[in-house]
Amino acid sequence: MLNKQTARIGTVLLALVAVALLVLAPGAPAARDSADRGAATTLRIWTDKDRRADIERIANAWASSRGVEVVVVQKEFGDIRDGLKTVAPESAPDVVIGAHDWTGQLAADGSIVSLNFKKSVKKLFPKYALDAFSYGGRQYGTPVALENVGLVVNTRLAAVPKSWADFEKRALAFKAKSPDNLAIAVPQAPAGDTYHMYPFFSGLGGYIFGKAKNGALSAQKIGVANKTFLKNASLIDKWNREGLINSKINYDVAKSAFLKGNAAYWITGPWEADTLKTSGFSFRIVQLPKIKFRSVPFLGVQGFMVTRFAAGHGVGSLAKDLVGAYIARTASQKALAAANGRFPANLAAGKQVNDNVLAQFGRAGKGGVPMPNIPQMASVWEETNAAWLKATKGAGATPARTAFATAARNIANKIASG
Repeated sequence: MLNKQTARIGTVLLALVAVALLVLAPGAPAARDSADRGAATTLRIWTDKDRRADIERIANAWASSRGVEVVVVQKEFGDIRDGLKTVAPESAPDVVIGAHDWTGQLAADGSIVSLNFKKSVKKLFPKYALDAFSYGGRQYGTPVALENVGLVVNTRLAAVPKSWADFEKRALAFKAKSPDNLAIAVPQAPAGDTYHMYPFFSGLGGYIFGKAKNGALSAQKIGVANKTFLKNASLIDKWNREGLINSKINYDVAKSAFLKGNAAYWITGPWEADTLKTSGFSFRIVQLPKIKFRSVPFLGVQGFMVTRFAAGHGVGSLAKDLVGAYIARTASQKALAAANGRFPANLAAGKQVNDNVLAQFGRAGKGGVPMPNIPQMASVWEETNAAWLKATKGAGATPARTAFATAARNIANKIASG
């Protein structure tokens, strides 16, 4: 390292010792800066089985021009979040793939770090996809894949509806043809299903949480029983009376009814893509028609996040470059989403999807609402599930206005009690 001898050798040696101490100090800024400038180093990524091969290829292409070694560790998807709590720092990941609704918990406990996206990167995504990984007004991840339900129409049995009135009329007419028929195969039993019912909820003006001035979700702004929704809630009572929706139907019954030709309309998502492709049916997948408002679905979003360990490993800037820039690229997004059978979050990548079923589900999710990623969402599911279950169970149903007002009060109480 030392290739010069001068009369001031003592001063030089002291300077070198000081630098060495900084380099060796755990987490020292000098060490991080040195590594991030391209010194030989390792960046560790945790990903799931589906995307391992593609993330290895993508990350290694990125790393080859930066003098970085990438180690990709395969994990069960559901184990990644909890693993961040218990992993030893020396073997911890610098980058992880995860679900957007982990964001609130991971950001609150300091497991992930925020990102600063350039405007050019933000333009690659619809705002709602970016919002999925936003918490407290800050961005914590790069979205990769979107998942949502759509209205699957067996076009041999019924036409693709042009409006809500048209849909309701056709669905009920089909139901009237046989006592075995369902107007719409949408699962709720045994405990209610807020996720599958969300397009009906949003179409009536419902929402879970409102937003604060900084754009962050606010647990104090509960929209489950907002004035607009309650004004329209009598339509749920109408659907219950006429048998359009039946909360006694579970997922298997709904699926079976569609595949047996006892339902012309089915609410489901891309996890049933293979089922649809092998069904032999002629079908279309669309967004549920507008009721009073656009009937947008809940969105599940997956993406990549930078962990708190990256800085300590000396790869903080590198990890942010990989996640905040390279993985946002169209080619990266297309490959990673396809590997998991989901629609890309990147707008340009979405236009390049060749799988017709996946493309249709993607269009059905346009304008969707990411499932709230704040920890208080845990207080919501049981209550809204119960409201739908009670309001659409047929005879003896609770009026929807009452069911959802009760749910909103219970949610507020749960959040207040911690």
